[in-house]
Amino acid sequence: MVQLGWGRWYSLKELDLATNGFCEDSKIGEGGYGVVFKGFLPDGSVVAVKNLLNNTGQAEKEFRVEVEAIGKVRHKNLVRLLGYCAESCYRMLVYEYVDNGNLEDWLHGFSSQTQAFPWEARMKIALGTAKALTYLHEALEPKVVHRDIKASNILVEGDWNAKISDFGLAKLLGSEKSHVTTRVMGTFGYVAPEYASTGLLNERSDVYSFGVLLMELITGRDPVDYSRPPGEVNLVDWLKVMVANRHSEDVADPRLHVKPTPRILKKALLVAIRCVDPDSLRRPKMGHVVHMLEADELPYRQEKAQSEKRSTFGNSPHHHQAPTKPAPLSRRADGKENEVNGGDKHAIYKQNWKKYEV
Repeated sequence: MVQLGWGRWYSLKELDLATNGFCEDSKIGEGGYGVVFKGFLPDGSVVAVKNLLNNTGQAEKEFRVEVEAIGKVRHKNLVRLLGYCAESCYRMLVYEYVDNGNLEDWLHGFSSQTQAFPWEARMKIALGTAKALTYLHEALEPKVVHRDIKASNILVEGDWNAKISDFGLAKLLGSEKSHVTTRVMGTFGYVAPEYASTGLLNERSDVYSFGVLLMELITGRDPVDYSRPPGEVNLVDWLKVMVANRHSEDVADPRLHVKPTPRILKKALLVAIRCVDPDSLRRPKMGHVVHMLEADELPYRQEKAQSEKRSTFGNSPHHHQAPTKPAPLSRRADGKENEVNGGDKHAIYKQNWKKYEV
């Protein structure tokens, strides 16, 4: 029996009872290193129990990594690790239960076929994920590099709040280090090219993975899909070609009932394209990504409100016409454009969009 002096220690018996003997009906997820079960504790609380597979010491390694990376971390966009069980050869992690599935299911699974997944929800998930990564990269010492940002590791609450999960591959990076050299791990399609080719890892690898995730949210496509024509197999390559050829308005997920305006769509695409820059040094920091995504929120709400107003006062109730003129940027009382973090981030949009201008 191992006790870490942190969090709550759960006995094997407690978790066995909570999950009804780790039965198949309690299983809610399965990965390469463990199986996740839904559990009900005696106090009525619902938890997710991750039973790590004990293969060649991997369970012990992942157990220690997750506890070290997020054991004491609290952020609204990170899944909360409540405690653990370490008895004999068993290693289990107990998390808060997130009730609305994961992003993989909403984009590509059963939920994608049966329920609407509007643009606002997608961008809220993107912003929440970006805020969590900003916290991991810029607010902690040592910083935490997640190393496996992908749709199935983004849990979704009922109000579309995103929570990053699964820190089993995470690496800690002290301020004295610009990178670490490690065996390449992660998920095909999301791994940054410089990390895949050299094994050199830092927070910019997460930025690349986030860019792929944002492209996935915009288009509804998998990062790699061999069922598509040769030029469309790789999402990043296809999207760059589409935007460079001025076809950006054709890349939005066709399942969206209400499409974003061209202006809003192009801004989201710009953020994604900057994040997947082949030169890692040219990728924005996640804090900058948050500023760019937040700058998109107000214009989108204004344009949506104008569209709804048109529909109410003059258009057919069955026809929602997009505004013909973009809404102004957020402005202060003196009429000047708001500045973010000491500078006009909208100028950065204009400057960087030129080579992808539609």
